[in-house]
Amino acid sequence: MARIILTFAALAALTACATVEGVGKDLETAGKTISSEAREAQAGM
Repeated sequence: MARIILTFAALAALTACATVEGVGKDLETAGKTISSEAREAQAGM
């Protein structure tokens, strides 16, 4: 029984890490897009 609980806990932790990693990549992409748009706006001034 303890082995099943530990396996489930490990699986949940790995899933959470993948989710956090995905969010981090999304935020990084959004930041790059905002920076690019800001540079273009400054160049047009």
